[in-house]
Amino acid sequence: MDPANDTGISEFLLMGFSEEPQLQPLIFGTFLSMYLITVFGNLLITLAISSDSQLHTPMYFFLANLSFVDICFTSTTVPKMLWNIQTQSKVITYADCITQIYFFTLFAGLDMFLLTVMAYDRFVAICQPLHYMVIMNPRLCGLLVLGSWVLSALHSLSESLMVLPLSFCTVLEIPQFYCELNQIIQLACSDTFLNNMMRSKPSPPYPNPEWTFYPVED
Repeated sequence: MDPANDTGISEFLLMGFSEEPQLQPLIFGTFLSMYLITVFGNLLITLAISSDSQLHTPMYFFLANLSFVDICFTSTTVPKMLWNIQTQSKVITYADCITQIYFFTLFAGLDMFLLTVMAYDRFVAICQPLHYMVIMNPRLCGLLVLGSWVLSALHSLSESLMVLPLSFCTVLEIPQFYCELNQIIQLACSDTFLNNMMRSKPSPPYPNPEWTFYPVED
């Protein structure tokens, strides 16, 4: 049966890393341990910085924000993957998928913005050491973090809203353990020109493997 557009789809299937039943406990244990180490490690960094007044400097302020964002970033994808493995289900609803795309893009963008801000902080510390505390004052640090959140939120919102008008084919399997934006766009049956243009990436290679070609008679 040829795939058809389905504008009323309600769920996707996350295929994950492997469909082998014997590998699922290993995958579950590996990612659970990595997730717990990531969360508790970043949480300890945040608590250490907030509890020690000597660490209340611009560099550690940005580091605490980065640790918080890292916790949120991993929490957007790994818990859902662990839940799917535990329940032996691959289903994620359409609404949850769009929500996951939004927060994944939000925190990924925040990571990049905060790393850029931290690089600027080190630049000022090296090039303007005598004026460092005057330039990197608490007001500027707060504005830099706030600006990072605003820019990331706007970028994530625009990416997520661009997915909503798309219609999808009957094949809704995502070869990832989370709703990856590029994979969602490739599953769409409608025109994805604007999505690809916003992401500055070319369209999927043509011809589409779902198309059927018939010989032309002379």
